[in-house]
Amino acid sequence: MLRTLTATRYVTPLREGGSLPAIVEADDDGLYVLKFRGAGQGPKALIAEMVAGEIARAMELPVPEIVFAELDSKLGRSEPDFEIQALIKASAGLNLALDYLPGAIAFDALDARTLDPLLASSIVWFDAYVTNVDRTPRNTNMLFWHKRLMLIDHGASLYFHHTATDYMERSRTPFTPIKQHVLLPVASELVEADILLKARLTPAVIEDIVSMIPDIWLDNDLLYNDPETHRAAYIAYLLDRLAASHIFVEEALHARAELL
Repeated sequence: MLRTLTATRYVTPLREGGSLPAIVEADDDGLYVLKFRGAGQGPKALIAEMVAGEIARAMELPVPEIVFAELDSKLGRSEPDFEIQALIKASAGLNLALDYLPGAIAFDALDARTLDPLLASSIVWFDAYVTNVDRTPRNTNMLFWHKRLMLIDHGASLYFHHTATDYMERSRTPFTPIKQHVLLPVASELVEADILLKARLTPAVIEDIVSMIPDIWLDNDLLYNDPETHRAAYIAYLLDRLAASHIFVEEALHARAELL
């Protein structure tokens, strides 16, 4: 289970992305990057961030700790930026946050050659599985922290849930954007990664991760009668995509062959 913390101090906005995440201090005295429920794609971005991040953790890929973060709308009273004030007010209640990694260095595309081929292949496999479009040379969404690689920012993954009426059909998509993946040129062990990661990502693991999605993040979706039905759709999609992993692995292998 994820820890639940309370944000006690708004430190500074992070303006690199359009959703204006922020560094906040929590009641455990730690610093976290808070992703606001009231921003951008709303709760679905938080669901994608949490589900994809915890899937990565289950597959033993390096991701920062993910926590639930309670936010009081009064926290932004002293913030002079009206847009940020409005964002905090719209996000009062339960949000998501990731452990802040001070001093982290952005991953550059040229760093790809330094990675172990199985690790690179595992990251490519993971991103194809969760349909993460944000791991390109332009936007790698990876950091080096204390010389360790860390994967961040998965809010753009699981994009099936934005138009989820045909989600079971979309579970079998080959994910053609994988051709733009920054690590594809060095992902020479995709078949080995497929075997390894499917063994780690069991149905029980998927069910446990999806069960952590808070009801409040699911309540406003008119396609489902209740949160349990909504969670069942996520589980069905993820299990079917896992069972058909050969489809996106073959797509990645084909895309990689065209690079070589």
